[in-house]
Amino acid sequence: MSLSRPAIPAVIAQHVESAAMLWHQRSQLATFGQLRLHQLLRFDNRLMAQLDGIAAAEGEGWRACEAAIAEGDPRGLFTLVVRALQSSQPEKLEDILRLGTAASATEHALVAAFEWLERDRLVGLVRPLLTSTIPLHRRIGIAACAVHRVDPGLVASINARDASPSVRARQFQAAGELGLHELAATLATRISDPDAECSTWAAWGAVLLGDRGDALVALTERAPDMLGHNSRPLDLVLQARLAPEGRRVLDQLASVPGKERGLVKSVGIFGDMSFVDWLLKKMASDHLSRLAGDAFTLISGADLALLDLERRPPEKFDSGPNDDPDDPNVDMDPDDGLPWPDVEKVEKWWAANSSQFQPGTRYFMGKPVTREHCIDVLKTGYQRQRILAAHYLCLLEPGTPLFNTSAPAWRQQKQLATMK
Repeated sequence: MSLSRPAIPAVIAQHVESAAMLWHQRSQLATFGQLRLHQLLRFDNRLMAQLDGIAAAEGEGWRACEAAIAEGDPRGLFTLVVRALQSSQPEKLEDILRLGTAASATEHALVAAFEWLERDRLVGLVRPLLTSTIPLHRRIGIAACAVHRVDPGLVASINARDASPSVRARQFQAAGELGLHELAATLATRISDPDAECSTWAAWGAVLLGDRGDALVALTERAPDMLGHNSRPLDLVLQARLAPEGRRVLDQLASVPGKERGLVKSVGIFGDMSFVDWLLKKMASDHLSRLAGDAFTLISGADLALLDLERRPPEKFDSGPNDDPDDPNVDMDPDDGLPWPDVEKVEKWWAANSSQFQPGTRYFMGKPVTREHCIDVLKTGYQRQRILAAHYLCLLEPGTPLFNTSAPAWRQQKQLATMK
């Protein structure tokens, strides 16, 4: 007699809905979230539990995923692709990719599904994407390899100019992420690509691979245009530029109207203690307070919550999505979870501790930039700090693969255990 119970459609549908919601939240938290790696692990375990429930339901789980997509929820695409990859059914993956062809905005969900699974589960599934006639498929194939830090054949093929600018841009980005030093000279020549996105990512990749000449100059020239877009290329410019060139970049950014939030973030990334007084003034603004406090932490390393340097949120302050089902805004407040700095307390802390910081030295989380310190931030810092730490490791040791801070937390922990 079988003891197995039939899947309950309503329960499976709830698993699918929960997995879609958790993945959407995770994708944002991994980009700018105020959570550490061990907290990301707990989040990933919750998502895994939902995905396991869907997998256990087999056919009913697959149908529930398809129903969610049919209802128009693009967040469910991540779950659907994970199921297709887990079941090793290439024909179902092909059907899903046809959906993606019609809506390229789903590309992030598609790549995230490839990132979620381990590499050995993807054998034989990525190559057809790399050779597809559809640019979206080629981009996904390149990205699927890049998130696992596997060369999709760039060393052998990057000189074969892809007809699609978006595919070329993803190739150049991947070359930097993978630390393919063999392609440094090639990327340098592609900075002149007529497509702006291609040119930017070629310069970004070349800087990661050690080019502090033409590539950094080209990327710096684009800095004002990248302000306010949560741009990794701009972050890299600020991290790679030393004084006085870096201060000149900040002067350029300060002249861009309507981008004060981007400027505050950039000051924190640049890491110069001489801007602390300016940040203290910005903390008085409700609109900029949390972001300025975060920038202060990037320089000083002071954890405002741990040191009791925070205040209560302002009354009736509206931040991010609410419970209104008719409100189309489902994105998280980018400052969500950041402490509200108490300006007076922060000023007193800085007065007592500023003597530990030397003018002219770049500081990142309270210390000069070293390999050991960056690895420590990757282990203990918040996501937005960890992303910067990964950049610094490449700048310190060009040709090093960029640490993937968006990968499943258990995979990151495994890699960090081998880093010294």
